Amino acid sequence: MAHYDFTAPRLFVEPDLREGTVLPLERAQANYLLNVLRRGPDDPVLVFNGRDGEWRTRIAQNGRKSAELTVVELLRPQPGRADLHYLFAPLKTARLDYLAQKAVEMGAGTIRPVFTRYTQGERINLDRLRANAIEAAEQCGILAIPDLPDAVRLPVALAELAPARLLVFCDEDAPVTDPIAALRGAADPAAPPPLAVLIGPEGGFSPEERDMIAARPNTVALSLGPRILRADTAAVVALALVQSVLGDTR
Repeated sequence: MAHYDFTAPRLFVEPDLREGTVLPLERAQANYLLNVLRRGPDDPVLVFNGRDGEWRTRIAQNGRKSAELTVVELLRPQPGRADLHYLFAPLKTARLDYLAQKAVEMGAGTIRPVFTRYTQGERINLDRLRANAIEAAEQCGILAIPDLPDAVRLPVALAELAPARLLVFCDEDAPVTDPIAALRGAADPAAPPPLAVLIGPEGGFSPEERDMIAARPNTVALSLGPRILRADTAAVVALALVQSVLGDTR
């Protein structure tokens, strides 16, 4: 039997969580539990807030459209946020939603939009980005909501990375070689450093940006293979490679 309960609904909530706490549900959450999932009084619901771990609650129904949850017991303590930064050039809305969800599923602890020369658009909706991150965490049993700092331009993003953080630069112009060997050559898998992964826009990086990135110490240029990938696909491939060699799935 799986050690995790996949049958109980799972919700992100804002309040602090302690045994006996009563949580009034937002109307959309109550409708989801009562009318979409057809849950009723005393049915279990798992909740988390990104701070206090995961708790089992039970439903107290106040009508067809209103309910609250009573916090019963702690199921899992709160883990620390993963020390993996994902830096990306913003995409069009639908693909950005997908990217945010997959970055959370792949273990990114920080998700930061970075504007580059060829970025499509100069606006980013951080509230929508957070909503997608929360939805992915709800669906996948993740307790730590990633940090979502403000979008910045590429030079600022590079300057704010700690020198000890290994930057994995996914470069479409890098020689097509074994990416696993490249990562193992950049850091010791037995004692990996803090990590960051940088994915550019559909148009790639400009020559000036590529030179700027390459000039940063503790940076490895990584090819993702012989084919040009869409940016949202590249995100999944790059994060899977990094996590399997230097991250928490190795």
